[in-house]
Amino acid sequence: MSSRRVTVFGGTGFLGRRLVSHLHEADFAVRIASRHPDWADSLFSRDVSGIESMHADVNDDGSVARSVAGAGAVVNAVSLYVERGKSTFHSVHVEAAKRIATLARQAGSETLVHVSGIGADAGSASPYIRSRGEGEAAVLDAFPSANLVRPAVMFGPGDAFVTPLLAMLQRMPVFPMFGSGAIRLQPAYVEDVAEAIVRILRAPAASQFYELAGPRVYTYEQLLRTIAANAGTRSFLVPLPLSLWRIIGYVSEVLPSPPITRNQVELMGQDNIPAPNVPGFEALEISPQAIDNILPQMLKTAKGRVEPISR
Repeated sequence: MSSRRVTVFGGTGFLGRRLVSHLHEADFAVRIASRHPDWADSLFSRDVSGIESMHADVNDDGSVARSVAGAGAVVNAVSLYVERGKSTFHSVHVEAAKRIATLARQAGSETLVHVSGIGADAGSASPYIRSRGEGEAAVLDAFPSANLVRPAVMFGPGDAFVTPLLAMLQRMPVFPMFGSGAIRLQPAYVEDVAEAIVRILRAPAASQFYELAGPRVYTYEQLLRTIAANAGTRSFLVPLPLSLWRIIGYVSEVLPSPPITRNQVELMGQDNIPAPNVPGFEALEISPQAIDNILPQMLKTAKGRVEPISR
């Protein structure tokens, strides 16, 4: 058992691949547990010492057990945003999360970091939000000393939140908003979230919750105007009722890569800000980056590859 070896589930995702890089820079030995190890190898050179990849199916006990064997710490950064076949919010966010936590504890791992999202609530009417809350409870039941990380909506080059907004605001003279644009958001820079997890792994606290959000609260309308101003474009922002967005999301979900889902509509119908008195970046001595500081870099890659959104 090596305390410096970390198994990362979801290590090829938007947050996960940044986390792998930060862990490697911090001299951790990283094992990427992925359904697509070849993809992991393409992201991180096979010649780089200290990073290995292996096939892992989070729905299979034996596969997960092999992935966590010998790891002093485990990070679960797996998430699902569109249900497909047997991959449901419950199977991924609850059942798989519990499996990882249970087998990590049985393997003798000292630390588990479970990535969830601000707003996770086991009592929510939203299947996605409810599964996040139920997943947290399942993880703590299986691994009571687990550290739970709840990021706000994350941004960074190649994301699926700000990057598409940049592209659409540049193309569309009239831009439809989710509702009145009054919901509040406090976006977190993905690199800051990755660094926060590294610091948690260096000095884990028993059963600690962290809610990680950026330094500024925006209304959705304010955020759109900030993005448009940085992009040097002007769009007429038009409120569109959430009821209409739900219909659009329902119809879009039949597409292979839906531009919007009902789940995303529900997420955009409620505030995404941290609760008061919950430890955040400041507890980890991190000064989070404001979105204004990163937008110039994102403008250069707005037409690049888009990764799944994490919340």
